Amino acid sequence: MTDGQRGSHPTGLRERKKRRTRDALLHAALDLFTTQGYDETTVDEIVDAVEVSQRTFFRYFASKEEAAFAIQDMVESHFIAQLRRRPADEAPFEAMRNAVLCAWSSIGEALEEITTVELHMRTYRMIESTPSLLAAHLRRCSTLEGQLASLIAGREGLDVDEDPRPRVAVAAFSGVMRVTGQLWGRSRDGDVDSLRALTESYLDQLGPALAGDWRADAGPA
Repeated sequence: MTDGQRGSHPTGLRERKKRRTRDALLHAALDLFTTQGYDETTVDEIVDAVEVSQRTFFRYFASKEEAAFAIQDMVESHFIAQLRRRPADEAPFEAMRNAVLCAWSSIGEALEEITTVELHMRTYRMIESTPSLLAAHLRRCSTLEGQLASLIAGREGLDVDEDPRPRVAVAAFSGVMRVTGQLWGRSRDGDVDSLRALTESYLDQLGPALAGDWRADAGPA
């Protein structure tokens, strides 16, 4: 066995131990946030639940807020990675639609390795009902929309500051995603498959919702 081979195994063990510690801290934090309240939960309570030090918590998370949004960060990063992989000949909205559906199809297993879908749903409701987190959530959404608009503009060879279409498309897409996230988060027996199906059904309504006359008594165009 070479020195490199001897060194690789301990490194792998250390990385797995770090991941397990981070996952345990995250699960404990989200469980406490959603059962007794985000503002009421202290870092001391989180680390006590995992039997580690405060120093260990701050090695993985800069703050309680970072922990509260850790799963959302993972989901958003996965979506952006999927969007970057979409074929160049897909139209912007089609690329975003396919990227988010692919993301939800493939992220379930990764999500279950860290937490449960039920806890993820509770976390979403907690964020929406906690003023300080909701404000942070809206800021994060704005930042993500800017990133997506720049990505879409780049795909189409457009200047995002000169052509309004990337921002308009992303705003419409993000609005649908927010609605479906809220509806899913309020349900009591959802899973990743149900979120994917709900997202798909609402995205498919975006075109018809923006076109034509909605009135029930409206005749054919």
